[in-house]
Order: sequence, then C-alpha cells, then structure tokens
Amino acid sequence: MAEKRMRLDDAPLNKFHLKITALTFGAHFTDAYALGIISIALVMLTPQMHLTPIWVGLIGSSALIGIFIGSLLLGWLSDRIGRQKIFIFNFLLITVATFLQFFVHNAVELFILRVLIGIGLGGDYTVGVTMLAEFAPRKYRGSLLGSLEVMWAVGYAGSTVLGYFMQQSSPDSWRWMLVSGTIPSLIVLLMRIGTPESPRWLISKGRRQEANQIITKHIGPNIEVDETEVQNQGGFSKLFNKNLRIRTAIGSLFFVCLVIPYFAIYTFLPSILTHMGFKENFLTDLVLNIFLIIGAIFGIWCTDKFSRRGFLIGSFAILTVCLFLLSVLPSGSSALLITCFIIFTIVMSAVCNLTAVYTAELFPTDVRASGIGFVTAISRVGSAAGTFFLPTAIANFGVAYSMLGLTLVLLIGMITSIAWAPETKTLTLSEASNTETDKVKSQLKDSKVL
Repeated sequence: MAEKRMRLDDAPLNKFHLKITALTFGAHFTDAYALGIISIALVMLTPQMHLTPIWVGLIGSSALIGIFIGSLLLGWLSDRIGRQKIFIFNFLLITVATFLQFFVHNAVELFILRVLIGIGLGGDYTVGVTMLAEFAPRKYRGSLLGSLEVMWAVGYAGSTVLGYFMQQSSPDSWRWMLVSGTIPSLIVLLMRIGTPESPRWLISKGRRQEANQIITKHIGPNIEVDETEVQNQGGFSKLFNKNLRIRTAIGSLFFVCLVIPYFAIYTFLPSILTHMGFKENFLTDLVLNIFLIIGAIFGIWCTDKFSRRGFLIGSFAILTVCLFLLSVLPSGSSALLITCFIIFTIVMSAVCNLTAVYTAELFPTDVRASGIGFVTAISRVGSAAGTFFLPTAIANFGVAYSMLGLTLVLLIGMITSIAWAPETKTLTLSEASNTETDKVKSQLKDSKVL
C-alpha cells in the first residue's frame, strides 16, 4: 500500500528543522552583540582615536547603515540566484570584517568594516528568516521563527555583561571587544557549509526534481510541496503591485512603528531612567536586559496562543498605554513607573517575535526575500531616525514630550494594523501569502483580535 503523501507545511518536526533554526540564530545573536558591544567600545576608543561627535554617530550607526543596504541588495539577489549561496556568503563577510576590526587605526577603517558587517547582517536577516520559514512546518513556524528574538535578547545582554568586564582590563580592550564577535560568526559559517537550497525557491524557478530530492533527503520521502507553489517570475517592483502593496505597507509600518521607540528608548535608557528618578548603574541595565530575554520567551508562547493579527494589535495597545503613562506620570511615582517600564519591556520584546514570523508569511515565494529585505531596510531607517532625533527632541522639548511623540508612533502602528493586517497563522505558507484581493478582504473582515 502506497504511503500517504503529506504537504511540506504539515511535515513532522525533525532534527533538520532544528538545525536550520540554530543556524538562523546567527544573524540575530550577532546583530544584537555587534550593536551592544560597540556602545561600550566607543566609550574607550573615542579619546584614543580623537573621534568627533559626527564620527561617534557614524560609527555607532554604521551597522544599521549596512543592514539597510544588505537587506535590500542581498534579499533581492537571493530571490534571483537562490537562498543557499547568500546564506553562506553573509557569514563569510561578517566573519572576515569582524576579525579585521582588531587592526583598525582610524575612524574611516572602523566605519567601513562595520558597514560591511551590517551588510552581511542585513542579508542574513532577510535570507535566514526566509530559509527557515520555507522549511518550517506550519504548526511550528511561529515558535521556530519567534525563537530568533530570544537569541537577539541573549546577544544584547551578553555583549553588555562581557563589555562591562572587558573594559576594565586594558586601554586597548575595545579591540578585543570588537574582535570577540569573530568566534560565534566563524562557528555559524562552518556549520552552514552544506546547507541545501530552499525547495520552495527551486519550485518557483521550475526546478521541481531538485526540490523533491532535497525534501526526500532532509524532510521525508512522503513529503511534497503544495501544488500552489508554481513557477513565478518575481521582481522588486512586484512588491508594489495592486495585490501586494497593502502587505508591503503593513509589513513596513508595523515593523518601523515597533523599532523606532525600541531603539530610541533603549539607546538612551540611562538618561530616561535618570529623568524618572532612577539611579543609573550597571545593575539597572542588566535587570532590564533580563526582562528583554523574559519577554522574548513570553513572545514565543503568545505567537502560538494568539492569532498573528490579535497579538500585533493587542501588543500595540498595551505598549501605547504604558508609554503614555511613562510620559505623564510624575517622577515620584517610582513603583508605578517601574511597573509600567517592566510591562513595556516585556511586551515590546515579545511582539518583536512577529518581525520574523509575520513578515515571512506576508509575501509569496518568488519575492519573499525581497519583501522581508524591504521591510527590514525600512525598519532600520526608522531605528536610525529614532536614535538620531531623540537626543535633539529631549534637548528641545524634554523627556516627557519626547516620549509622547514615541507614543504617537505606537498609536499609528495600532491603527494601521487594525486597518490592514491580515490573519496568517492557520494557513500554509502558500495560503498565507495568497494575495487575491477578495481573499485578503475576507480575512480582514473575519479575523478576530484575539
């Protein structure tokens, strides 16, 4: 009797799925580590290199600049030449550029290397999430993609702890801080050698036989890709046609409305905490980093428990209320302020799980990497803008009004999510990215918030 065929979306979870997930952790851990460690290293290298405020800002944002470039360029390229090649190239670039930081002599050299690191990270944000989404079974897609945010939080917290202790060792310890990222990136690079191509991408290019061989070897002999995965001709312009432009818009808007307050607040956390009456010290930063990790783990549970649309809208609502209270409550309300800040930290970290899960489900296979790359690039523009303008806003309007401005950003994210966000949780990856106008409208109409 012939064995019953099963769709790739419904395949049982196996060791290969866990391996792809572990390999995709690399970009999120390395991104968080690179962003966290540079903030500590800059304190030490600024007087040594006689950096002007402009160069401090450029070096501090250099990885974000690179992520913007890499997300657009390498995301588009992976839709053209395949996921696997870019999946390996990303960490080859990251590993080499990270190692060379040890030998820099001036700000220009460091800036260029960190932009290159950012390009690799941007490409891996795009291609890594795409690869994992295209292999992951529907039942476990949310958990696997959501776990990436946990690794981001671990990487950021790890860089804070390591940087704090390393800065006390020697005047040149900033070199060792920056080069320390070579170890995890090299491990990821070596482990990625031999990673197969995405079967969905192969089928979208008409290469079904190759796709079936990969599926049989790594997933199972009775597994097949949905028949709806057909050969398509994607292109960057397709993201803005009448069927996809709403999804491109909501993917960009919800992402950017989360990262603007996220990066702005946590980059200048000491100043904000001081305004609220809390003493700035290492322990405070460490405790909040722990809550970031707790929130990321909580987000995996929420991703499985709630609908994508409901989790997104509900989180925006909670974040908006918390940040509004943090803006208007007097500095003497210590207990209430710290409670709001903890809730804000946990929910913000939790909902950031959707930046990987939801974006992967919004776009069809032929432009999935381009779509994820575009919304990631937009998010980095937003995070850079928020980080750049917040100090000016605080200087001119004060912390309270600046926080109210960030509250407005969250409110915009909630409103646009209510208006446009489709539900994708219970669908196969091909169904989730179905862009027929009537089907999208039906999903919007019938979706429940929770």
